[in-house]
Amino acid sequence: MSEAGVAGSLRSADAGSLPRAGGEALALVGLTRRFAQGGEAIEVLRGVDLTLARGEIVALLGPSGSGKSTLLQAAGLLEGGFGGHIRIDGVEAAGLDDSGRTALRRDRLGFVYQFHHLLPDFSALENVVLPQLVAGARTDAARARAADLLEALGLGHRLTHRPSQLSGGEQQRVAVARALATRPVLVLADEPTGNLDEGTASLVLDAFLAQVRGEGAAALVATHNEALASRMDRVVRLHEGRLA
Repeated sequence: MSEAGVAGSLRSADAGSLPRAGGEALALVGLTRRFAQGGEAIEVLRGVDLTLARGEIVALLGPSGSGKSTLLQAAGLLEGGFGGHIRIDGVEAAGLDDSGRTALRRDRLGFVYQFHHLLPDFSALENVVLPQLVAGARTDAARARAADLLEALGLGHRLTHRPSQLSGGEQQRVAVARALATRPVLVLADEPTGNLDEGTASLVLDAFLAQVRGEGAAALVATHNEALASRMDRVVRLHEGRLA
């Protein structure tokens, strides 16, 4: 299937232009999340308050099972069931219908996961082009933007390679380029280097930080790696459902 064909099948909403806000990229206010398990209510998030300014890169530290991924799912509008308030670029998510939330997620957010989740049948360039087409960009502009990002990430010589032809570090750098392709206000990264060896992880984080700062985006990065977290602008710690 062509880039345009895949983009058409992925475009699930177009709620028009959402209003732009000032310096606040993310605000979580009194965020809560409970799960029912064996007749018991498990509180994963217990009134989390967190604000990120545009251009700020924040590390979210916590042991496995502390709720880091759940918090990122909330910030990314990836599932419901949360209490409290979530604002992305000044837009209150609770006031939007499904189409509006999809448009907000598509136009304002970028995602990087521990596993790259690249489309295996498409080249590095095409993987970075596709989210831009979904957002309504012209093909020529999307391809130019993708090439520029991949070049900046040291992958200018790998544009036509498919994921299976790339190393783990290269695949993750493509994922970083894909996350930034639509010029998001906020990038959410869930253990983005957790599947890489120490040396490669450091190189990928260098590339990630440089590109996010160069784009003027904010980023919330979940990690358990203290050394990597120390290279970000600020560190917050999730403990028993609350931020310290």
